[in-house]
This record gives sequence, structure tokens and C-alpha cells, in this order.
Amino acid sequence: MAGRRHSHRPKARSSMKPAGRRSAAQPKAQKEYETKADVRVSDEQREHFENRITTFLRKANGKPVSRADLASKCRGRGQAAYLQALKSLIEAGTVAERRSGYVYAESAGMLRAVISRISRTFGFARPEAGGAEIFIAGRDLKGACPGDLVLLMPTGERDGQPEAAVQTVITPAEVKTAGMLIEEEGELRFLSDTLCRQPLVIENAADWRDHVGDKVIAVVAQRGTRHSEHTVRIELSLGSAETAKACAEALVTVSGVPREFPADVLAEAEKLEQAGIPDYELRNRLDLREPEDIIFTIDGWDAKDLDDAVSVARTEKGYRLGVHIADVSHYVTPDSALDEEAIRRGTSIYYADQVIPMLPKALSNGICSLHPDVDRLAFSALLELDGDGEILSYRFEKTVIRSAVKGVYREVNALLAGTASPEIEEKYAAVKESLLLLNELREKRLAMRAKRGAPSIEAEESAFVLDENGVCTDVMPRTRGAGEELIEECMLLANEAAAKLGKSKNLPFVYRVHAEPPEEKVLRLTEALNRLGLPHPVLDHPKPKDYAKVLAGAEDSPMKPAVHQMVLRSMAKADYETEPIGHFGLALEDYAHFTSPIRRYPDLAIHRILSAYLAGEKPENAREFARNAAAAGSATEQRAVQLERDCDERYRAEWAKQHIGEEFDGVISGLTEFGIYVMLPNSAEGLVPIDSLPPEGYSYDGYFSMRAEGSGRMFTLGMPMRVCITRADINSGHIDLAAAEPAANGES
Repeated sequence: MAGRRHSHRPKARSSMKPAGRRSAAQPKAQKEYETKADVRVSDEQREHFENRITTFLRKANGKPVSRADLASKCRGRGQAAYLQALKSLIEAGTVAERRSGYVYAESAGMLRAVISRISRTFGFARPEAGGAEIFIAGRDLKGACPGDLVLLMPTGERDGQPEAAVQTVITPAEVKTAGMLIEEEGELRFLSDTLCRQPLVIENAADWRDHVGDKVIAVVAQRGTRHSEHTVRIELSLGSAETAKACAEALVTVSGVPREFPADVLAEAEKLEQAGIPDYELRNRLDLREPEDIIFTIDGWDAKDLDDAVSVARTEKGYRLGVHIADVSHYVTPDSALDEEAIRRGTSIYYADQVIPMLPKALSNGICSLHPDVDRLAFSALLELDGDGEILSYRFEKTVIRSAVKGVYREVNALLAGTASPEIEEKYAAVKESLLLLNELREKRLAMRAKRGAPSIEAEESAFVLDENGVCTDVMPRTRGAGEELIEECMLLANEAAAKLGKSKNLPFVYRVHAEPPEEKVLRLTEALNRLGLPHPVLDHPKPKDYAKVLAGAEDSPMKPAVHQMVLRSMAKADYETEPIGHFGLALEDYAHFTSPIRRYPDLAIHRILSAYLAGEKPENAREFARNAAAAGSATEQRAVQLERDCDERYRAEWAKQHIGEEFDGVISGLTEFGIYVMLPNSAEGLVPIDSLPPEGYSYDGYFSMRAEGSGRMFTLGMPMRVCITRADINSGHIDLAAAEPAANGES
């Protein structure tokens, strides 16, 4: 089902507990040791009782020990020292308090983790020791916020993902949150985007009386035991919450993504750009400035960070392909301020018309960018391919190149389609033969991809048109033509060759991996396909080709977009690892990210590792560096994907707000117990709430259909549905729709 699902907006509550106070369910021990908080005990006394407590609880092997038993065994005459030791152990997450007593956390299966992200109804945490994210239901967060170090108790699994409940907030983080200022019963309140549905008390409300309706940044000032009990202080207003620009800026601010580069980082970058390319680098590299095969770039019309160029020629055996990547590792060196900032950012982030770059413009748009008609340092993958486009051999070289043409996707697509203007024909005259050859290679590579069974999943992406004020005036589906595909195939070949080299030489490396689908998700996909009556192979131990067959079976079905989304959601997430487990989605045994070092740190890390290998060096602490680069790449990529998705929702809602009352022919993209999701032709998605439909009583099957009990009408995934936009909330990114007719193509 397209888009991310969210529960419908409830009405804000008008009554709240005083924020910052402990609830009535305050732990008994907390009350006890708070009464002794002003009693002085020595560190030696406290440590003595900490040792006694942990020793006794360890012997219990994870079973709770009652308060009375623990006190009788460990307290002796030092009640104050015992209670303070117990408090210290609980706050450190070493001991956890349960209803029936205390447990040694590790023995009880608990683990330490950091809250990575939350929404109003759930959250996720990353184990401190590493591993997959853990899902936490909203009721089990216990007021924990992103960045908090917490103690978790595993509670099972949900959709194949581990689930847990927060036991203790060990170390609270300083929390910034975005939200909107609202007025409720004459009081100014803060409605957070993520913490909870209830408006929160504002400690400095008097300073912000004139900002009702603004998008603001707040910090959590005092904490309760639930998110609704927190209080906040407003720090900054970004303007009206009715503009996507302000809402996106708020999302960026609280995400932790740095916008501005530190002065020392900018100074390093500017110095490198001004220095240019030293003569010794030109002398010591493979010189491809007057190549046998013309080198050129192809990218979006507005791209300024050009990190890849290509060249191609026909050979007796097939093709000679050159993939020439900006040699960012020459400029961003270990332990430099640039390197520290790059790994902190991890990736460039793109939304609407904005870019938050991984590297300063002096590098990303300057000395590293492969602009035409200037010398640039590159790291080239030089590949020999057979007649089908399969890799015969490869080598990697440090090179100096000079791009001949800055190609643009839409122009290349017109050229390949035979619809180019005379001006475009003239611009590409020197590389037209290369483009035609690359297009031939593209077709063979796509056939080979299908032959090896790689599923080709179509996911809806949006392109936005903004006016001079940054307001979204149009949304359209992002399309891909032959130009995009041929560059993608070139990059895949270079990435595969880099991974093959890393694995064959047993180098410390950063692989782009995609594990096999989790069993639970496969079972749910199978059940869904059976309910839809769509043909599919047995998915007991699915291979990529099985997923490709599932997609093929839905090719002519109105369910096609939904099936593509279901297949995508049934897969594991792609990640960065130091072990080459392969890439399920691409059906490749060897895969890495080598081709975008300007905008992805894992690519830069591979460049650094391969540069050392070619120079006959062993990079110091290389395996630790690879582990750190993989971990940072995974974490920052996830942050970027979520941020881009959230920002896009605000811009789609901004467009929708300008079209309230207008009707569109959409397609049902998802169903829930509270409504029907409909995808509009331009890729915007909205919700038809149940309470906006005729009051007939509706039963949802939990999968793909909803039945109106009164009339017997059916709403089914993939069914056309004409809708009207009734409401668009830019602050939340939600779009409300109403059925413009009872049920297009409905059945009794």
C-alpha cells in the first residue's frame, strides 16, 4: 500500500495532568529512597551495598526478588546507604524494578538501547550493543524521547521485528521537538509533532502569546512518566505552520541533521579548492584527459554535485566501460575536520528544492564535481564486458579526467527517443555514438537483470514544483527514462566490481547488503496474495526470482501498485555491513556503494580503503574504520530517508490545500479500520475517513477490502475511486478526502 500509514487525527484533549509530576504509579522504592536523599553516605558504603545487591540478584537468575527479601538480605543497619545504592543501580539500568520486586536486568534478558525515533503512537530503539531496531508501542515508551539511553524488556515480535517495553530511562537526552502553538480554553499550548496527541504545558508561554499557529521548536523542560506529562520551553518560531517550508525547516532542526558547516570545515574545503590540482598528481595518475573513449556526465538539469562520469567503446568481446568517480578521498583525509563532519552527516539529504550536503560546496559543487572542460581527479573503474554486458575483468585506477559534456537526463531521453531538438542534437554530437552504445548496453543489462531474477519494484516518488516563495504549486510522479536507466546500470557494474575486489582480496570493506526477507513478512505476503487471488510461486524460502514472478503475476491487475508496495514491505531493509552477504533485491552476490562519495560516506570509505590497497599500504585500524563507516552509513541513511519522507508529506499537503473542493480520479491504495487511502494521479495520497462515508456500518477484513454492511458495497485495494479534497493540514502532512460518488465500480 502506497505511503506510510498513520492513525487519523484525534481531537485534542482539554484536560491534562500537571506536567512534570510523578504519576500515582510511582515505584515504591523511589518513594523510599527519596525520603533518604538528604542522608549523607560515603562512596565506600554505597559501593558496598551495590555489590551486595547485585550479587544477591544475580543468584536469583532473573527471577524477581521481593522488596522485603532484598532488604533483609542486603540492608543490614545501613538503610540510607542501601536505598541510595539501590537507587543508583536502578538509574544505571543494572537493576530493574518489577511489580513483584527487583531483578538483575541482564539476567532477566533486558538490554540497554538508545531511543532512535518516535511518533505519537510508537517508537524505535537501537540496542547499545548493535543490531536491528526494536519497536516500542506508545504505551510502553514510559515518556522516553529520542536520544535517551533506556533499559528495555523484550516482549516478542511484531511483523517480524523485535518488540520491547521501556523499563527505565537511564540517561535522558536533551530533547528538541517540533510542533505548533495552539490556544486551548484560553491557554497557550504546544502540540508536538511526535511526542503525543495531547497538547503540552508551556513553561514560557507568556513570551509567545502572539505566535498562535506558528511552527516552533521546543525543548523538553521537565519530564513526567508519560509523554503527555512533559512540559516544554519554546525556543524558536519558524513562521506559520501553514507553510511547507517552515514545517520542513522544523523537521530538519529536530532531526539532528546539521545545516551549517563549522568554520574549520569550511576553511579546509576552501583551502583545498583554491589549491587546485598539484602537478605531481597529474604526473602520477593515469591520464584520461584525451581518452580514446570520450568521457561525459549525465545528471538532473539542476545537479551541481556531479560525482560520476562514463565512457564506453565496443570491443571484439563486447564492451569497454569506464565509470569515473570523483576522487573525494584525495581531499577528505583521515582525522581531518572535513572527515569528522562527513561521517557525522553520513549522507546528503534532498527534499523539494533543498539540498543538505555531506560536504561543503567548495568540494561538492567545486573541486570534486566533474564539471565539463576542466581537469578533475577521479577514481576510475575500468571494466571489460562480454557481449551480454557481463563482467569479464576489471581494474581500478587513480586518474585525471576532463569531461566533454554535461549531459541532462531529459535531453538524453529525447535524443534516444528521436525527439531531440536541433540544439540538443548539436550539444551531444560528440557523444551521441557513445550514448547509443550505452543504450544498447542498458537493454542487455536489463535483460540480464530479468534473467537472474532481480525483482523490479516500482515505488511512487514525487517531484515538486515550487514558486519563487518556496510554495508548492504542483506535484507530479517522478519518472525515469532510458538516460536514468543507462547511468544506473553503469553504476551497478562499478559497484559490483568494487565489491568483488574487496571480497577477493579480503579487504576490510563496507558492503551494501540486502538480507533475505524475514520469515514472518514472507508469511504475511503469502496470505495477502492468496486473499487477492493473485498467482504466485511457493514462497517457503523465496529467491529474488520468486518475487519477480509475484510482480509479473500482478502486471495486468489493478492491484499492481499495491502488490509492488506489499513486496517492498515484505523485504528486509538494505543496510551497510562489513561482511558480504549479498544483495537480495538486486540478485547479486557482490555489491557495494562506490559511485557517490560526494554524497555518501560509505562510498568515501571504500575509496579510502581501495586507495590504500592500490598504493600497497595497509590503512591503520582499517577494520575498525570500516565498521564505523558501515554503522554511521546505516544510521544516517535511515535518518535521511525518514526526514525526506516527512518533508515531502508537507509539500504534498501544501499543494492539496490549494485544491480543496476539487475532484480527482484516484485509486484505493490502502484500507484500515478508520478509513480508505486513495492515491491521486500526481502521487499525492489522502485518507477518506470512515465517518465521512454514509453511515452504513463498515467491516474491514484486515487486508484489502471493506464492506458496507447496509448496501453491501465493497471497497477493494486497487479499485478506482473518485474523491474530493476536503482538508489539508500542512503542519502534519495529512490530506483528507471524501468520496465524490458512493463507490466507483463498487460491487454488491
